[in-house]
Amino acid sequence: MGSLGSRILRHTESEIGEPREPEPQAGPSCVSGIGKRTQSSGPSLDQKSVNSSTPLDQEENLQIVSTSHSKKVKITSEPAYQTLFLNAETSDIKIRALGKLWCLHKMFLCQSDYFATMFRGSWKDSQEDIIDLDINDPNIDAESLHFVLGSLYRDEFVLTEPLQVPRVLATACLLRVEDLIRQCDEAMKKAINVKTVCSYYAAAETYGLDSVKTRCFEWLLHNLMTHPSVELYKELNVELMNLLHSSSNLLVMQKELDVYTTLKEWMFLRLNPAWKGSINQLLINANNWFYRHREGAGNIAFLETKQGITFQPVFKNLRFQHMICDLASTRVIEQDTLIPSEWLSYVYKQQWFTFLRAQQYRETGPQYINETELEEYSMRCGRRIAENGKYSWKWSGYNFGFPLHVIFTSHYIIFKQTTCNYSCDSSQLRRNIAFRLTLVCFDTSGNITFSKTTGYKILTFVKDEEQMVMKLDGIVLRFPLYIFCNFLFISPENPGH
Repeated sequence: MGSLGSRILRHTESEIGEPREPEPQAGPSCVSGIGKRTQSSGPSLDQKSVNSSTPLDQEENLQIVSTSHSKKVKITSEPAYQTLFLNAETSDIKIRALGKLWCLHKMFLCQSDYFATMFRGSWKDSQEDIIDLDINDPNIDAESLHFVLGSLYRDEFVLTEPLQVPRVLATACLLRVEDLIRQCDEAMKKAINVKTVCSYYAAAETYGLDSVKTRCFEWLLHNLMTHPSVELYKELNVELMNLLHSSSNLLVMQKELDVYTTLKEWMFLRLNPAWKGSINQLLINANNWFYRHREGAGNIAFLETKQGITFQPVFKNLRFQHMICDLASTRVIEQDTLIPSEWLSYVYKQQWFTFLRAQQYRETGPQYINETELEEYSMRCGRRIAENGKYSWKWSGYNFGFPLHVIFTSHYIIFKQTTCNYSCDSSQLRRNIAFRLTLVCFDTSGNITFSKTTGYKILTFVKDEEQMVMKLDGIVLRFPLYIFCNFLFISPENPGH
């Protein structure tokens, strides 16, 4: 958050000039993206009422009402905002900042904790009439400062342009206008979408709106892979992407290799921010770009180059153990040459030891629910169901000899162990899996409108057995419907290492 400083200066009216209205582009009533405030009682401040306004007697048209936080000056006559704030009649204090001058009133400014503290302190008996504010926060501009100062003259207001809210929030936090901060909090939660989510997340993190930050992060977990977007990928920084793809709550489409593919596309866009194309063109362009780079770099993995080293922390947290259990996925990773060979050698070694342990000790899978293990090591999978019907599929991979099919109908979801096409040890009749299954539907803004989950559970299967894991009778399903699963087929050995 930027700092705020002030200087108190003494001027005569001849030095300042006549009280002047700030430039039109800075006013909340005509600013692009900031809507006019509305009155909860009485007509709204439309242009007609503004033009026909006349000077008001303040005692007849203003009253002080108590709130739980501070004294609030409530304007009960609609022309007062125009007369006192925009036209600056009877002004007794001036604020100069960001190259502009505002002629204001102490009684209204006291609703800001910043100004209230100032006027109770060194300004209590001061005869000075101008304050210079030094504002260093780059998120604050003259437009947002004008809106926040004007908000002190109006009882209610509407923030109609979502992209402008972070600037208003920054200004409200700096001047400590609590009512407006709460309004920004509410407005941001309602307006989260692909265009606003990254700026809202950054603003919420900077200015301490934890609930907005959490809501934005959840939206990203739900939409990063279900609704991929070129512009969204460009805005995600390394730290945020690392948090997202590491989460067990990331809604993964298809399987873990697709998380790797998403990171590859994202890294390409971070390195080529001027690239313009559709999401359908993204992967082939990314592959071609990395292929050309590979030809010039020889055998050096991209993440070991000067350009790639910045992205190492993100790729290190990929769940490679669930990718190399499938031959096609392993070949993609090897051919891309993005990942250092030392990383992959370690994963191959660990998976080989895990396989030998499972075979030698005839491990049957997880025996109890360990949420820490499931959060960190589960395999994440997902599928989109376009329309109602019966579907059956299997997410590819060895899965330690546990071939699991998923069967979906509008009445139930079934897991089935199908071993007829696999070479299995017939003496190992029972196998356990730990899982969590989640169903969701989205609206057009990417918000979840329906969600149902099993929570983490353990199921025990005998050969070729099927079990119902979710009953859907009585639930009206909307399509497209998304199904997501977290699976753990065998507990990791020494997970701390």
